[in-house]
Amino acid sequence: MSNKSNRFTPIWMALSVVLGILVGTFYANHFSGNRLSIINSSGNKLNNLLHIVDDQYVDTINVNDLVEKAMPQILSELDPHSVYIGAKDVQIANDDLKGSFSGVGIEFTIRYDTVRVQNVIGNGPAERAGLIAGDKIVEVDDSPFVGKIVTNEEAMHRLKGPKDTKVKLGIMRYGEKTMRHITVTRGEIPTKSVTASYMLDDETGYIKIKNFGENTYPELLIALAKLSQNGFSNLVIDLRNNTGGYLASAVQIANEFLSKGQLIVYTEGRKSPRQDYRCDGRGSYQQLPLVVLIDEASASASEILAGSIQDNDRGTIIGRRSFGKGLVQQPIEFSDHSMIRLTIARYYTPSGRCIQKPYTSGSDKNYEEDLLSRYQHGEFFSQDSIKHTGPQFHTSNGRVVYGGGGITPDIFVPEDTLGVTSYYKEASMSGMILQFAFNYTDENRSKMKDFKSASGLEHYLKRQNTVEKFVTWADKNGLKRRNLMVQKSYKLLERYINSRIIYNMLDEEAWTEYLNQDDPAIMETLKLFRNNASFPKPEEKTKSQKVASAFDYRSTHVKATLIAYA
Repeated sequence: MSNKSNRFTPIWMALSVVLGILVGTFYANHFSGNRLSIINSSGNKLNNLLHIVDDQYVDTINVNDLVEKAMPQILSELDPHSVYIGAKDVQIANDDLKGSFSGVGIEFTIRYDTVRVQNVIGNGPAERAGLIAGDKIVEVDDSPFVGKIVTNEEAMHRLKGPKDTKVKLGIMRYGEKTMRHITVTRGEIPTKSVTASYMLDDETGYIKIKNFGENTYPELLIALAKLSQNGFSNLVIDLRNNTGGYLASAVQIANEFLSKGQLIVYTEGRKSPRQDYRCDGRGSYQQLPLVVLIDEASASASEILAGSIQDNDRGTIIGRRSFGKGLVQQPIEFSDHSMIRLTIARYYTPSGRCIQKPYTSGSDKNYEEDLLSRYQHGEFFSQDSIKHTGPQFHTSNGRVVYGGGGITPDIFVPEDTLGVTSYYKEASMSGMILQFAFNYTDENRSKMKDFKSASGLEHYLKRQNTVEKFVTWADKNGLKRRNLMVQKSYKLLERYINSRIIYNMLDEEAWTEYLNQDDPAIMETLKLFRNNASFPKPEEKTKSQKVASAFDYRSTHVKATLIAYA
Protein backbone atom coordinates (compact mmCIF):
# COMPACT_ATOMS: atom_id res chain seq x y z
CA MET A 1 0.00 0.00 0.00
CA SER A 2 2.74 2.39 1.00
CA ASN A 3 4.69 1.47 -2.16
CA LYS A 4 1.65 2.31 -4.27
CA SER A 5 1.22 5.73 -2.62
CA ASN A 6 4.93 6.47 -3.04
CA ARG A 7 4.61 5.65 -6.72
CA PHE A 8 1.89 8.33 -7.17
CA THR A 9 3.59 11.02 -5.06
CA PRO A 10 5.47 12.63 -8.00
CA ILE A 11 2.25 12.78 -10.02
CA TRP A 12 0.36 14.48 -7.17
CA MET A 13 3.19 16.97 -6.71
CA ALA A 14 3.19 17.84 -10.44
CA LEU A 15 -0.59 18.30 -10.43
CA SER A 16 -0.30 20.55 -7.37
CA VAL A 17 2.31 22.75 -9.05
CA VAL A 18 0.19 23.06 -12.22
CA LEU A 19 -2.91 23.86 -10.14
CA GLY A 20 -0.95 26.47 -8.19
CA ILE A 21 0.21 28.13 -11.38
CA LEU A 22 -3.33 28.23 -12.78
CA VAL A 23 -4.79 29.67 -9.57
CA GLY A 24 -1.96 32.22 -9.29
CA THR A 25 -2.47 33.30 -12.90
CA PHE A 26 -6.22 33.61 -12.36
CA TYR A 27 -5.81 35.86 -9.31
CA ALA A 28 -3.02 37.88 -10.91
CA ASN A 29 -5.15 38.59 -13.98
CA HIS A 30 -8.28 39.46 -12.04
CA PHE A 31 -6.83 41.38 -9.10
CA SER A 32 -3.69 43.13 -10.34
CA GLY A 33 -5.35 45.15 -13.09
CA ASN A 34 -3.70 43.15 -15.88
CA ARG A 35 -0.89 45.77 -15.87
CA LEU A 36 1.81 43.33 -16.92
CA SER A 37 -0.25 41.94 -19.79
CA ILE A 38 -1.01 45.47 -20.98
CA ILE A 39 2.68 46.37 -21.01
CA ASN A 40 3.54 43.12 -22.79
CA SER A 41 0.84 43.58 -25.41
CA SER A 42 1.91 47.21 -26.02
CA GLY A 43 5.55 46.20 -26.27
CA ASN A 44 4.65 43.46 -28.75
CA LYS A 45 2.62 45.99 -30.71
CA LEU A 46 5.66 48.27 -31.04
CA ASN A 47 7.89 45.36 -32.01
CA ASN A 48 5.34 44.15 -34.55
CA LEU A 49 5.08 47.65 -36.04
CA LEU A 50 8.85 47.85 -36.51
CA HIS A 51 8.93 44.38 -38.10
CA ILE A 52 6.07 45.29 -40.47
CA VAL A 53 7.76 48.57 -41.50
CA ASP A 54 11.08 46.80 -41.99
CA ASP A 55 9.47 44.03 -44.01
CA GLN A 56 6.83 45.80 -46.09
CA TYR A 57 7.51 49.57 -46.29
CA VAL A 58 7.80 50.95 -49.84
CA ASP A 59 11.37 52.20 -49.35
CA THR A 60 14.38 50.80 -47.53
CA ILE A 61 14.32 51.96 -43.90
CA ASN A 62 17.04 51.93 -41.25
CA VAL A 63 15.05 50.56 -38.31
CA ASN A 64 17.78 51.53 -35.83
CA ASP A 65 17.51 55.17 -36.91
CA LEU A 66 13.74 54.92 -36.55
CA VAL A 67 14.10 53.66 -32.98
CA GLU A 68 16.61 56.43 -32.15
CA LYS A 69 14.10 59.03 -33.32
CA ALA A 70 11.18 57.37 -31.53
CA MET A 71 12.83 57.06 -28.10
CA PRO A 72 12.89 60.82 -27.33
CA GLN A 73 9.29 61.12 -28.50
CA ILE A 74 8.12 58.35 -26.16
CA LEU A 75 9.89 59.89 -23.15
CA SER A 76 8.60 63.37 -23.98
CA GLU A 77 5.10 62.08 -23.29
CA LEU A 78 6.04 61.62 -19.60
CA ASP A 79 7.50 64.91 -18.34
CA PRO A 80 9.86 67.66 -19.55
CA HIS A 81 12.97 66.15 -17.96
CA SER A 82 12.85 62.45 -18.87
CA VAL A 83 15.20 62.25 -21.84
CA TYR A 84 16.97 59.82 -24.16
CA ILE A 85 20.68 60.31 -24.90
CA GLY A 86 22.22 58.52 -27.88
CA ALA A 87 25.42 56.54 -27.36
CA LYS A 88 27.60 59.09 -29.17
CA ASP A 89 26.33 61.90 -26.91
CA VAL A 90 26.54 60.15 -23.54
CA GLN A 91 30.17 61.08 -22.88
CA ILE A 92 29.55 64.75 -23.69
CA ALA A 93 26.46 64.77 -21.46
CA ASN A 94 28.39 63.31 -18.51
CA ASP A 95 31.76 65.07 -18.82
CA ASP A 96 30.77 68.31 -17.07
CA LEU A 97 29.56 66.43 -13.99
CA LYS A 98 32.23 63.74 -13.76
CA GLY A 99 34.99 66.15 -12.80
CA SER A 100 37.33 65.23 -15.64
CA PHE A 101 37.53 63.98 -19.22
CA SER A 102 40.24 62.69 -21.50
CA GLY A 103 41.30 65.19 -24.14
CA VAL A 104 43.89 67.76 -25.24
CA GLY A 105 43.09 70.44 -22.66
CA ILE A 106 41.84 73.50 -24.51
CA GLU A 107 38.80 75.71 -24.44
CA PHE A 108 37.80 76.56 -27.99
CA THR A 109 35.30 78.58 -29.95
CA ILE A 110 34.29 78.39 -33.61
CA ARG A 111 34.69 81.51 -35.74
CA TYR A 112 34.28 81.59 -39.54
CA ASP A 113 34.04 77.77 -39.70
CA THR A 114 37.39 77.38 -37.92
CA VAL A 115 38.26 76.06 -34.45
CA ARG A 116 40.08 78.77 -32.49
CA VAL A 117 41.81 78.09 -29.20
CA GLN A 118 40.32 80.45 -26.61
CA ASN A 119 42.18 79.23 -23.52
CA VAL A 120 44.77 76.54 -22.81
CA ILE A 121 44.49 74.66 -19.52
CA GLY A 122 47.58 75.26 -17.42
CA ASN A 123 50.04 72.36 -17.38
CA GLY A 124 47.68 70.34 -19.57
CA PRO A 125 48.61 68.26 -22.64
CA ALA A 126 48.05 71.10 -25.12
CA GLU A 127 50.18 73.59 -23.17
CA ARG A 128 52.98 71.05 -22.78
CA ALA A 129 52.86 70.41 -26.53
CA GLY A 130 53.13 74.12 -27.33
CA LEU A 131 49.59 75.28 -28.17
CA ILE A 132 48.73 78.84 -27.14
CA ALA A 133 45.51 80.85 -26.95
CA GLY A 134 44.67 82.30 -30.35
CA ASP A 135 45.88 79.32 -32.39
CA LYS A 136 43.58 78.17 -35.20
CA ILE A 137 43.20 74.41 -35.64
CA VAL A 138 42.84 73.75 -39.37
CA GLU A 139 43.92 70.09 -39.55
CA VAL A 140 43.33 67.05 -37.34
CA ASP A 141 45.40 63.90 -38.01
CA ASP A 142 46.47 65.18 -41.45
CA SER A 143 42.86 65.77 -42.56
CA PRO A 144 41.62 69.33 -43.22
CA PHE A 145 39.19 70.51 -40.56
CA VAL A 146 37.62 73.73 -41.79
CA GLY A 147 34.29 74.68 -43.35
CA LYS A 148 30.79 73.36 -42.75
CA ILE A 149 32.06 70.13 -41.20
CA VAL A 150 33.29 72.13 -38.18
CA THR A 151 30.76 71.96 -35.34
CA ASN A 152 31.16 71.83 -31.57
CA GLU A 153 30.16 68.16 -31.55
CA GLU A 154 32.54 67.18 -34.36
CA ALA A 155 35.43 69.16 -32.84
CA MET A 156 34.97 67.48 -29.45
CA HIS A 157 34.69 64.08 -31.15
CA ARG A 158 38.05 64.60 -32.88
CA LEU A 159 39.94 66.24 -30.03
CA LYS A 160 38.77 64.08 -27.16
CA GLY A 161 39.87 60.47 -26.89
CA PRO A 162 41.34 57.81 -24.60
CA LYS A 163 44.16 58.85 -22.30
CA ASP A 164 47.71 58.52 -23.73
CA THR A 165 46.48 58.44 -27.35
CA LYS A 166 47.96 61.02 -29.74
CA VAL A 167 46.34 63.54 -32.05
CA LYS A 168 48.25 65.55 -34.68
CA LEU A 169 47.02 69.12 -35.09
CA GLY A 170 47.67 71.53 -37.95
CA ILE A 171 47.94 75.04 -36.47
CA MET A 172 47.80 78.51 -37.99
CA ARG A 173 49.26 81.04 -35.54
CA TYR A 174 48.65 84.77 -35.57
CA GLY A 175 51.36 86.58 -37.54
CA GLU A 176 52.63 83.38 -39.22
CA LYS A 177 51.98 82.49 -42.87
CA THR A 178 52.80 78.77 -42.74
CA MET A 179 51.09 75.97 -40.88
CA ARG A 180 52.88 74.31 -37.99
CA HIS A 181 52.15 70.78 -36.82
CA ILE A 182 51.87 69.89 -33.13
CA THR A 183 51.26 66.39 -31.78
CA VAL A 184 49.38 66.30 -28.47
CA THR A 185 49.21 63.27 -26.18
CA ARG A 186 45.74 63.26 -24.64
CA GLY A 187 45.42 63.20 -20.85
CA GLU A 188 42.92 63.57 -18.01
CA ILE A 189 41.56 67.13 -17.99
CA PRO A 190 39.87 68.35 -14.80
CA THR A 191 36.57 70.21 -15.19
CA LYS A 192 35.93 72.59 -12.33
CA SER A 193 32.46 73.29 -10.99
CA VAL A 194 33.70 75.86 -8.45
CA THR A 195 34.84 78.49 -10.93
CA ALA A 196 35.65 81.42 -8.62
CA SER A 197 36.61 81.99 -4.98
CA TYR A 198 37.97 85.28 -3.74
CA MET A 199 37.35 88.06 -1.19
CA LEU A 200 34.71 90.65 -2.04
CA ASP A 201 35.98 92.84 0.79
CA ASP A 202 38.06 92.38 3.95
CA GLU A 203 35.39 90.19 5.59
CA THR A 204 33.31 88.63 2.83
CA GLY A 205 34.27 85.53 0.90
CA TYR A 206 32.68 84.70 -2.45
CA ILE A 207 32.29 81.29 -4.11
CA LYS A 208 30.79 80.68 -7.55
CA ILE A 209 29.44 77.16 -8.25
CA LYS A 210 28.76 76.45 -11.94
CA ASN A 211 27.14 73.04 -11.48
CA PHE A 212 27.00 70.13 -9.03
CA GLY A 213 29.35 67.38 -10.18
CA GLU A 214 31.28 64.53 -8.59
CA ASN A 215 34.04 66.82 -7.31
CA THR A 216 32.02 69.90 -6.35
CA TYR A 217 32.13 69.22 -2.60
CA PRO A 218 35.92 68.77 -2.34
CA GLU A 219 36.35 71.80 -4.62
CA LEU A 220 34.16 73.79 -2.22
CA LEU A 221 36.27 72.70 0.77
CA ILE A 222 39.43 73.85 -1.04
CA ALA A 223 37.77 77.21 -1.80
CA LEU A 224 36.70 77.61 1.84
CA ALA A 225 40.24 76.82 3.02
CA LYS A 226 41.58 79.46 0.63
CA LEU A 227 39.12 82.04 1.99
CA SER A 228 40.00 81.06 5.56
CA GLN A 229 43.59 82.07 4.90
CA ASN A 230 42.24 85.54 4.05
CA GLY A 231 40.22 85.69 7.28
CA PHE A 232 36.69 85.68 5.88
CA SER A 233 33.80 85.98 8.36
CA ASN A 234 30.88 86.16 5.89
CA LEU A 235 30.19 84.00 2.85
CA VAL A 236 28.18 84.36 -0.35
CA ILE A 237 27.55 81.30 -2.53
CA ASP A 238 26.62 82.25 -6.09
CA LEU A 239 24.29 79.74 -7.77
CA ARG A 240 23.12 82.01 -10.58
CA ASN A 241 23.00 80.21 -13.95
CA ASN A 242 23.72 76.92 -12.15
CA THR A 243 21.43 74.38 -13.84
CA GLY A 244 22.04 71.64 -11.26
CA GLY A 245 23.67 68.23 -11.31
CA TYR A 246 24.06 65.54 -8.67
CA LEU A 247 21.74 65.54 -5.65
CA ALA A 248 24.49 64.07 -3.45
CA SER A 249 26.78 67.06 -4.05
CA ALA A 250 24.09 69.55 -3.06
CA VAL A 251 23.40 67.53 0.11
CA GLN A 252 27.11 67.41 1.04
CA ILE A 253 27.42 71.18 0.67
CA ALA A 254 24.27 71.91 2.67
CA ASN A 255 25.65 69.63 5.38
CA GLU A 256 28.57 72.04 5.88
CA PHE A 257 26.25 74.85 6.95
CA LEU A 258 23.29 73.24 8.76
CA SER A 259 23.00 71.83 12.30
CA LYS A 260 22.74 68.17 13.26
CA GLY A 261 19.38 66.58 12.50
CA GLN A 262 18.09 69.37 10.28
CA LEU A 263 16.36 68.13 7.14
CA ILE A 264 18.11 69.09 3.92
CA VAL A 265 15.72 67.57 1.37
CA TYR A 266 13.58 64.48 0.86
CA THR A 267 12.62 62.56 -2.28
CA GLU A 268 9.53 60.48 -2.94
CA GLY A 269 7.96 58.76 -5.95
CA ARG A 270 5.50 56.02 -6.91
CA LYS A 271 8.19 53.34 -6.80
CA SER A 272 10.63 55.33 -4.64
CA PRO A 273 9.72 55.38 -0.93
CA ARG A 274 10.35 58.62 0.89
CA GLN A 275 14.04 59.15 1.63
CA ASP A 276 15.14 61.88 4.03
CA TYR A 277 18.55 63.56 3.79
CA ARG A 278 19.50 65.07 7.14
CA CYS A 279 22.52 66.98 8.39
CA ASP A 280 25.02 64.89 10.40
CA GLY A 281 26.28 67.88 12.38
CA ARG A 282 29.89 67.62 11.19
CA GLY A 283 29.89 70.80 9.12
CA SER A 284 32.58 73.35 9.94
CA TYR A 285 30.55 76.46 9.06
CA GLN A 286 27.29 76.03 10.94
CA GLN A 287 27.25 79.58 12.35
CA LEU A 288 28.89 81.49 9.49
CA PRO A 289 26.74 84.39 8.15
CA LEU A 290 25.56 83.17 4.74
CA VAL A 291 23.91 84.51 1.58
CA VAL A 292 22.94 82.42 -1.47
CA LEU A 293 22.42 84.08 -4.86
CA ILE A 294 19.94 82.60 -7.34
CA ASP A 295 18.21 83.60 -10.56
CA GLU A 296 15.79 82.20 -13.13
CA ALA A 297 18.46 79.81 -14.48
CA SER A 298 19.20 78.24 -11.07
CA ALA A 299 17.65 74.78 -11.19
CA SER A 300 17.47 71.31 -9.65
CA ALA A 301 20.40 70.77 -7.24
CA SER A 302 20.78 74.56 -6.96
CA GLU A 303 17.21 74.74 -5.71
CA ILE A 304 17.86 71.91 -3.26
CA LEU A 305 20.71 73.87 -1.68
CA ALA A 306 18.88 77.21 -1.72
CA GLY A 307 15.68 75.61 -0.41
CA SER A 308 17.45 73.90 2.48
CA ILE A 309 19.11 77.17 3.54
CA GLN A 310 15.85 79.12 3.23
CA ASP A 311 13.53 76.63 4.95
CA ASN A 312 15.90 76.16 7.89
CA ASP A 313 16.34 79.97 8.16
CA ARG A 314 20.07 79.40 7.93
CA GLY A 315 20.82 82.31 5.57
CA THR A 316 19.29 84.80 3.16
CA ILE A 317 18.41 84.06 -0.47
CA ILE A 318 18.97 87.01 -2.82
CA GLY A 319 18.14 87.41 -6.51
CA ARG A 320 15.21 86.33 -8.65
CA ARG A 321 12.86 83.32 -8.58
CA SER A 322 14.61 80.10 -9.58
CA PHE A 323 13.72 77.82 -12.49
CA GLY A 324 11.39 75.38 -10.72
CA LYS A 325 12.72 71.87 -11.38
CA GLY A 326 11.69 69.48 -8.62
CA LEU A 327 11.97 66.17 -10.49
CA VAL A 328 14.67 63.57 -9.81
CA GLN A 329 16.16 61.64 -12.76
CA GLN A 330 17.87 58.26 -12.63
CA PRO A 331 20.33 57.38 -15.43
CA ILE A 332 19.68 53.95 -16.99
CA GLU A 333 22.16 52.65 -19.57
CA PHE A 334 21.40 50.30 -22.47
CA SER A 335 23.68 47.64 -23.89
CA ASP A 336 24.72 49.91 -26.80
CA HIS A 337 25.82 52.54 -24.20
CA SER A 338 22.95 54.89 -24.99
CA MET A 339 20.97 55.88 -21.92
CA ILE A 340 17.81 57.44 -20.60
CA ARG A 341 17.41 59.80 -17.69
CA LEU A 342 14.06 58.76 -16.25
CA THR A 343 12.14 60.76 -13.67
CA ILE A 344 11.61 58.45 -10.68
CA ALA A 345 10.73 60.87 -7.87
CA ARG A 346 10.07 64.43 -6.81
CA TYR A 347 12.15 66.25 -4.29
CA TYR A 348 10.77 68.34 -1.45
CA THR A 349 12.39 71.07 0.61
CA PRO A 350 12.42 70.79 4.43
CA SER A 351 9.10 72.67 4.82
CA GLY A 352 7.43 70.08 2.57
CA ARG A 353 7.12 72.07 -0.64
CA CYS A 354 7.72 70.60 -4.07
CA ILE A 355 9.10 73.42 -6.17
CA GLN A 356 8.47 71.76 -9.55
CA LYS A 357 6.59 74.23 -11.71
CA PRO A 358 3.42 72.98 -13.43
CA TYR A 359 3.64 71.01 -16.66
CA THR A 360 1.44 68.82 -18.82
CA SER A 361 2.54 65.51 -20.28
CA GLY A 362 3.65 65.58 -23.87
CA SER A 363 5.09 68.54 -25.76
CA ASP A 364 4.33 71.42 -23.40
CA LYS A 365 5.01 74.67 -25.20
CA ASN A 366 4.10 76.74 -22.15
CA TYR A 367 6.70 74.91 -20.05
CA GLU A 368 9.39 75.41 -22.67
CA GLU A 369 8.60 79.11 -22.91
CA ASP A 370 8.09 79.71 -19.19
CA LEU A 371 11.17 81.92 -18.73
CA LEU A 372 10.22 84.01 -21.77
CA SER A 373 6.71 84.35 -20.36
CA ARG A 374 8.10 85.47 -16.98
CA TYR A 375 10.24 88.05 -18.74
CA GLN A 376 7.38 89.39 -20.83
CA HIS A 377 5.00 89.88 -17.91
CA GLY A 378 7.67 91.70 -15.91
CA GLU A 379 8.76 89.18 -13.28
CA PHE A 380 12.45 89.88 -13.89
CA PHE A 381 11.91 93.57 -13.12
CA SER A 382 9.28 93.66 -10.35
CA GLN A 383 8.74 91.41 -7.34
CA ASP A 384 5.01 92.17 -7.49
CA SER A 385 4.84 90.39 -10.86
CA ILE A 386 5.81 87.01 -9.39
CA LYS A 387 2.80 84.66 -9.63
CA HIS A 388 2.56 82.17 -6.77
CA THR A 389 0.31 79.32 -7.90
CA GLY A 390 1.30 76.76 -5.25
CA PRO A 391 0.30 76.39 -1.59
CA GLN A 392 1.92 78.25 1.30
CA PHE A 393 4.43 76.61 3.61
CA HIS A 394 6.44 77.94 6.54
CA THR A 395 10.13 77.99 7.38
CA SER A 396 11.38 76.96 10.81
CA ASN A 397 10.98 80.60 11.94
CA GLY A 398 7.44 80.76 10.57
CA ARG A 399 8.19 82.76 7.43
CA VAL A 400 5.87 82.10 4.47
CA VAL A 401 7.34 80.31 1.45
CA TYR A 402 5.60 78.91 -1.61
CA GLY A 403 5.58 75.62 -3.48
CA GLY A 404 4.66 74.97 -7.08
CA GLY A 405 7.28 76.93 -8.98
CA GLY A 406 10.85 77.58 -7.91
CA ILE A 407 12.48 79.26 -4.91
CA THR A 408 11.37 82.85 -4.38
CA PRO A 409 14.24 84.88 -2.91
CA ASP A 410 14.01 86.63 0.46
CA ILE A 411 15.40 89.77 -1.17
CA PHE A 412 14.43 90.45 -4.77
CA VAL A 413 16.98 92.07 -7.11
CA PRO A 414 15.54 93.06 -10.51
CA GLU A 415 17.39 92.63 -13.76
CA ASP A 416 19.21 95.84 -14.58
CA THR A 417 17.73 97.48 -17.70
CA LEU A 418 19.29 100.92 -17.27
CA GLY A 419 21.01 101.79 -20.52
CA VAL A 420 19.50 98.96 -22.59
CA THR A 421 18.75 100.05 -26.17
CA SER A 422 17.87 98.19 -29.36
CA TYR A 423 21.47 98.74 -30.50
CA TYR A 424 22.85 97.03 -27.39
CA LYS A 425 20.38 94.15 -27.72
CA GLU A 426 21.38 93.49 -31.32
CA ALA A 427 25.10 93.83 -30.56
CA SER A 428 24.91 91.32 -27.70
CA MET A 429 22.32 88.84 -28.98
CA SER A 430 23.81 88.59 -32.49
CA GLY A 431 27.16 87.46 -31.10
CA MET A 432 28.97 90.47 -32.57
CA ILE A 433 30.44 91.51 -29.22
CA LEU A 434 31.84 88.02 -28.70
CA GLN A 435 33.30 88.02 -32.20
CA PHE A 436 34.86 91.47 -31.79
CA ALA A 437 36.30 90.61 -28.37
CA PHE A 438 37.92 87.48 -29.77
CA ASN A 439 39.40 89.36 -32.72
CA TYR A 440 40.63 92.17 -30.49
CA THR A 441 42.24 89.66 -28.11
CA ASP A 442 43.99 87.91 -30.99
CA GLU A 443 45.37 91.13 -32.42
CA ASN A 444 46.52 92.57 -29.08
CA ARG A 445 47.57 89.46 -27.16
CA SER A 446 51.21 90.50 -27.02
CA LYS A 447 50.27 93.86 -25.49
CA MET A 448 48.09 92.27 -22.77
CA LYS A 449 50.04 89.13 -21.92
CA ASP A 450 51.76 90.64 -18.88
CA PHE A 451 48.50 91.47 -17.07
CA LYS A 452 47.76 88.80 -14.46
CA SER A 453 44.72 90.29 -12.71
CA ALA A 454 41.28 91.50 -13.77
CA SER A 455 41.82 94.93 -12.21
CA GLY A 456 45.12 95.54 -14.04
CA LEU A 457 43.71 94.48 -17.41
CA GLU A 458 40.54 96.50 -16.78
CA HIS A 459 42.51 99.73 -16.27
CA TYR A 460 44.44 99.07 -19.48
CA LEU A 461 41.26 98.41 -21.51
CA LYS A 462 39.57 101.56 -20.25
CA ARG A 463 42.35 103.57 -21.89
CA GLN A 464 41.91 101.75 -25.22
CA ASN A 465 38.37 103.01 -25.91
CA THR A 466 37.15 99.53 -26.83
CA VAL A 467 33.56 100.76 -27.28
CA GLU A 468 34.47 103.11 -30.11
CA LYS A 469 36.61 100.40 -31.71
CA PHE A 470 33.70 97.98 -31.51
CA VAL A 471 31.19 100.45 -32.96
CA THR A 472 33.49 101.18 -35.90
CA TRP A 473 34.10 97.46 -36.51
CA ALA A 474 30.39 96.61 -36.15
CA ASP A 475 29.40 99.36 -38.62
CA LYS A 476 31.62 97.68 -41.24
CA ASN A 477 30.07 94.30 -40.43
CA GLY A 478 26.37 95.07 -40.70
CA LEU A 479 25.40 96.81 -37.43
CA LYS A 480 24.76 100.44 -38.30
CA ARG A 481 26.23 103.05 -35.95
CA ARG A 482 23.63 104.72 -33.71
CA ASN A 483 25.46 107.44 -31.83
CA LEU A 484 22.67 108.35 -29.39
CA MET A 485 22.01 104.71 -28.54
CA VAL A 486 25.73 104.01 -28.21
CA GLN A 487 26.02 106.90 -25.75
CA LYS A 488 23.05 105.66 -23.72
CA SER A 489 24.36 102.07 -23.67
CA TYR A 490 28.03 103.04 -23.29
CA LYS A 491 28.57 101.51 -19.83
CA LEU A 492 26.80 98.28 -20.77
CA LEU A 493 28.77 97.97 -23.99
CA GLU A 494 32.06 98.66 -22.24
CA ARG A 495 31.25 96.16 -19.49
CA TYR A 496 30.34 93.39 -21.92
CA ILE A 497 33.22 93.99 -24.36
CA ASN A 498 35.91 94.29 -21.68
CA SER A 499 34.56 91.33 -19.70
CA ARG A 500 34.95 89.06 -22.72
CA ILE A 501 38.49 90.28 -23.42
CA ILE A 502 39.37 89.66 -19.75
CA TYR A 503 37.86 86.17 -20.04
CA ASN A 504 39.87 85.45 -23.19
CA MET A 505 43.16 86.64 -21.67
CA LEU A 506 42.80 85.35 -18.09
CA ASP A 507 40.19 82.89 -16.79
CA GLU A 508 36.64 82.51 -15.54
CA GLU A 509 37.47 83.71 -12.02
CA ALA A 510 38.94 86.98 -13.35
CA TRP A 511 35.90 87.41 -15.59
CA THR A 512 33.54 86.83 -12.63
CA GLU A 513 35.51 89.20 -10.40
CA TYR A 514 35.28 91.96 -13.03
CA LEU A 515 31.51 91.52 -13.49
CA ASN A 516 30.83 91.42 -9.75
CA GLN A 517 32.30 94.90 -9.17
CA ASP A 518 29.00 96.64 -9.94
CA ASP A 519 26.61 93.69 -9.71
CA PRO A 520 23.37 94.76 -7.92
CA ALA A 521 22.98 91.39 -6.13
CA ILE A 522 26.54 91.62 -4.82
CA MET A 523 25.89 95.20 -3.64
CA GLU A 524 22.75 94.03 -1.82
CA THR A 525 24.69 91.16 -0.25
CA LEU A 526 27.44 93.41 1.13
CA LYS A 527 24.82 95.79 2.51
CA LEU A 528 23.12 92.89 4.30
CA PHE A 529 26.38 91.73 5.88
CA ARG A 530 27.24 95.28 7.00
CA ASN A 531 23.89 95.38 8.81
CA ASN A 532 24.47 91.94 10.41
CA ALA A 533 21.15 90.83 8.93
CA SER A 534 21.97 87.64 7.02
CA PHE A 535 20.13 85.39 9.49
CA PRO A 536 16.37 85.67 8.79
CA LYS A 537 14.30 86.78 11.77
CA PRO A 538 11.06 85.08 12.87
CA GLU A 539 7.86 86.74 11.76
CA GLU A 540 6.03 88.50 14.57
CA LYS A 541 2.72 86.76 15.24
CA THR A 542 0.06 86.77 17.90
CA LYS A 543 -0.71 83.57 19.77
CA SER A 544 -3.92 83.02 17.77
CA GLN A 545 -2.01 83.53 14.48
CA LYS A 546 0.55 80.92 15.50
CA VAL A 547 -2.22 78.37 16.15
CA ALA A 548 -3.85 79.19 12.82
CA SER A 549 -0.47 78.99 11.09
CA ALA A 550 0.23 75.53 12.51
CA PHE A 551 -3.18 74.35 11.31
CA ASP A 552 -2.62 75.89 7.86
CA TYR A 553 0.77 74.17 7.59
CA ARG A 554 -0.68 70.74 8.29
CA SER A 555 -3.56 71.18 5.86
CA THR A 556 -1.49 72.66 3.04
CA HIS A 557 1.18 69.99 3.47
CA VAL A 558 -1.43 67.26 2.93
CA LYS A 559 -2.92 69.19 0.03
CA ALA A 560 0.48 69.67 -1.60
CA THR A 561 1.25 65.98 -1.31
CA LEU A 562 -2.04 65.08 -2.96
CA ILE A 563 -1.50 67.57 -5.78
CA ALA A 564 2.02 66.24 -6.40
CA TYR A 565 0.69 62.75 -7.11
CA ALA A 566 -2.52 63.68 -8.95
